[in-house]
Formats: sequence, C-alpha cells, structure tokens
Amino acid sequence: MRTPAPVNLDPTLLDLLIPAPDLLFLIPTLLVAGFYLWRFIISRRTLEDRARWPIWRAVMFGLGIVLLLITTQSRAATLTGSSMALYMGRLMLLAEIVPPLLVLGIPRTVKLDPRGASARILGVLLDPWVALAVWAAVIIFWNVPAGFNASVVTNTAAALLPALYLLSSLLVWSVILRPLPNVQPAGMGSRGGFGLLAAIPMMAVASVWLYAPQVLYTPYVNALCLWNLSPLQNQQLSGWIMMLAGLPALALAFIQLFQWLVELTGGNEATPPT
Repeated sequence: MRTPAPVNLDPTLLDLLIPAPDLLFLIPTLLVAGFYLWRFIISRRTLEDRARWPIWRAVMFGLGIVLLLITTQSRAATLTGSSMALYMGRLMLLAEIVPPLLVLGIPRTVKLDPRGASARILGVLLDPWVALAVWAAVIIFWNVPAGFNASVVTNTAAALLPALYLLSSLLVWSVILRPLPNVQPAGMGSRGGFGLLAAIPMMAVASVWLYAPQVLYTPYVNALCLWNLSPLQNQQLSGWIMMLAGLPALALAFIQLFQWLVELTGGNEATPPT
C-alpha cells in the first residue's frame, strides 16, 4: 500500500501554480474561450464590426480566462483544507477579478430582440433583485458555519462553491457594468445603489471573520495550516482578503451614485453661450 505524500506546509508561489487539471472547470472554460475567439476573428472582417469589438475588449476577456484557468487548474485548488486564507483568495479572484474582466470583454455587437426568448431570460437573470438575491444566498449560506462545514465535509467546497461564486458574481457585475443595455434598462443611479447593496453581505461576513474570538469552522479548528499560521490567524486573514477584494466594487458604486447625482442636478449640462 502506497503511503500518501506529505503536504508541503510552506509552498512557494511556483508550487501553488503547478498545473492540476479539473475537467469540470477546464472543458467549459475552453469551450467558452474558443467560441469567443471564433466570433472575435469573424468580427475583424468589417471596419464597423472592428469598431464595435475593439481589441481591448478581447484582451480583457482573455485576461479573465487566463486568471480563471490559473485559479481553477492549479495546485492551489487542492489545498482547501490546509488554508482558509488561500481558499478565500481563490474565491475572491473568481468573484471580484475574473467576472468584471469577462463582462468588459462582451462586445457592443451583441444585439438581442427585447421580445425574444433569450432577451426575456436574460432580463430575468439580470434583474437587480434576482442577482442580489442569488449573490446574497451564496455569500451568506455558504459562509455560516453549518453551510461551510457541510460543504467541506462533503467535498463540495473544492468545486461547487467556486462555481457558485463565479456564476453569481457574473450576474452582479453584469448589473453593475450593463453589457446588454437593450435588455438592461437600469440607470446609473440604480446601478450604484445596487452595488452598495451587493457589497453588504461580503463586508458583513468579512467583519465577522476579523473580529470573531475563535475559529468558526470545525474543519479548520485543528487543521495544520500553511505558512505556519494558526487557524484563527487564517480566519482573520480571510476576513482581510474578502474586505479588501470588495473595496473596488464599493468604490465603483460610489462613483456611479456620484455621477447620477451630478446628472440629476444638471451638473453635466453645457454652459450656455454668452
């Protein structure tokens, strides 16, 4: 009987980036990337399409795909039980970095008939209240001790939770950035208000982790943690990671609200000629 190799408790960045393929993430990601590349190449045929689908959008989408592959197809994805902070860093990449890059990569050439079935489905999914409800359910349920403990014990934390973070965050960022304006009638003010509301669950969970006097999750109570951190330090570091990761989206929400207030008060009107 072969003895399992001991876990390296002091891995370097290169150790964490060693490829560890996960076909459940890899195959859909490559299919989406291939479809996007195919459509982008077709769009190069006319000057009008090139103007609507600039190269910077393809770069944003490609960067998002690369980060998605690094996050889900590396050895870091296999160390969930040894570092809550590393796990949370991966989840925050999937929630706060990858989705806005993918959404920014959507070209303006996408035109949907508002009365069509696909537009109606997207209209429901991208409704701010639906997106907020899905996002809050993922953040709150899977971070209360009962939900998180169950996901770790049943081994769904490694695959299911990252997928839920990614999909629910794609809904949130699609509401904030509004890539499909013909099926997303929300104005700047409502998008900014939505961004503030969407930030509340993350900030609340992060605050609990930062100030809790004890480890909240049973699988981590006596865990041997990476980099010689104690389980409580791991939990507190996770709180900092989640809070800092949510600041850019929070800042964007304030900017959108400020821009809306300027428009509301007529501050962007041109000065009449004298």
